[in-house]
Amino acid sequence: MNQAVQYKGNDKLLFGIILGVLAFWLFAQTTLNINVDMAKDLQMETSIMNIAVSITSLFSGIFIVVMGGLADRVGRLKIIRLGFVFSIVGSLLVGLTPAGAMATPVLISGRIFQGLSGACIMPASLALLKSYWEGAGRQRAISLWSMGSWGGSGFCALFGGLMAENVGWRYIFFASALISVIGLWMIKDTPESKASSSGEKKKLDTAGIFTFMIVMIALQVLVSKGSELGWTSMLSLILIAVIVVFGIAFFRIENGKAAAFIDFKLFKNSTYTGATISNFLLNGVAGMLIVSLMLLQVGGGLSAQTAGFLTLGYAIAIVAFIRTGEKLLQRFGPRKPMIWGCIIVGISIALLLPTNLMTDTYKILAIASYTLFGVGLAFYATPSTDAALSNLPEAQAGAGSGIYKMASSLGAAFGVAISAGIFVGLSSVDTPGSILDNVISFTGRQDNVAIRQAAIIALLFNLLMVIVAIVAIMKTIPKSEGKTKPA
Repeated sequence: MNQAVQYKGNDKLLFGIILGVLAFWLFAQTTLNINVDMAKDLQMETSIMNIAVSITSLFSGIFIVVMGGLADRVGRLKIIRLGFVFSIVGSLLVGLTPAGAMATPVLISGRIFQGLSGACIMPASLALLKSYWEGAGRQRAISLWSMGSWGGSGFCALFGGLMAENVGWRYIFFASALISVIGLWMIKDTPESKASSSGEKKKLDTAGIFTFMIVMIALQVLVSKGSELGWTSMLSLILIAVIVVFGIAFFRIENGKAAAFIDFKLFKNSTYTGATISNFLLNGVAGMLIVSLMLLQVGGGLSAQTAGFLTLGYAIAIVAFIRTGEKLLQRFGPRKPMIWGCIIVGISIALLLPTNLMTDTYKILAIASYTLFGVGLAFYATPSTDAALSNLPEAQAGAGSGIYKMASSLGAAFGVAISAGIFVGLSSVDTPGSILDNVISFTGRQDNVAIRQAAIIALLFNLLMVIVAIVAIMKTIPKSEGKTKPA
């Protein structure tokens, strides 16, 4: 324990951790852009591919708290190493997925392993940032870590499109496995870090984990397949019943439990609560990416590479401005930059709403939108993460970080699934006339009007999430001055 206390984090450890974060947010998330090409190559239905896209974030979200709590007890480095192993296995499974009948089980299995990798690496690495870095050094480490997560998600569409068009989408995942091997090597000499022992070993909350997993999987299937199954079909009604019954069971099991899977007592801290809720919603806005990129490819006829190039501003902006978020945190505290970030994200979504325009004009709006999206997330990321971490007791750093990152993963999973579900469900040419028919006049091609109308509605859902995030921040994050003077 003395060695862990005296140890100070260095850049080799930090960048090794960041490679693990990139394996999830950069490589695994490329499916947001290359899913059309993957579905075609693997001969899979769009609805099944949408499940494969979002199931990684879903499983990350389900198990991230478990792994965060486990990291506190058995060792954060052990769990990070396990995450790298899961990443290697999952990436190779996805890269080697055969076309045809076996595509679905192999691809889904690989995506689940990738999700489990994120569940291991993200909370354990955040706990290490709290334990092995302090003050301004921690804020720098969080900023660089955020470049791996938010920045990785910024580059994923561009990177995925370039790889898919030039060397094939499978090589994305072979590269991911290689990156994970390098990251595993870079952290090998780091001393172990655990939470201080309270003398009482907590049992794994199997009942809580099981009921939560059933609710999340049932909800994911309902959201992804509901429009195809029919919202009032027997299977959909059964899924709704499962969600309600197991959801009630989960809350009854967890409420007041000493070793709960999700410690509701953490949410008594309003700052932590606001950071976590807004984090869920801002990650959910990833749905705007899959909707707009699918619109450009399916409705506008763009290739994955061309559509990916439009997101270049997003990738550059989030990396260029992420440390600006750190400076804003130091100058103003977390509340203001979090709100400013959300407002900028809201403006970026608004720019994508005019789907009635011609493709060339819409591409210009998309470039501006994606760039502002990156700026907004960069303003938000470090203040939100620091607000959450700074309000966690040391003994709950792993579990609390796990809940915070669970919000990221589940937000992305459900934001993408719901947005894609709305878009796919409403974009069928057989869909009856939309309420937008007499409101908006669509220029250019008329055979894709249903697709363009569906995109507007899906994007409005994303805008609603941003508005709710702003309200949550205003209600829960206290007004405060900056922690340190700007450098």
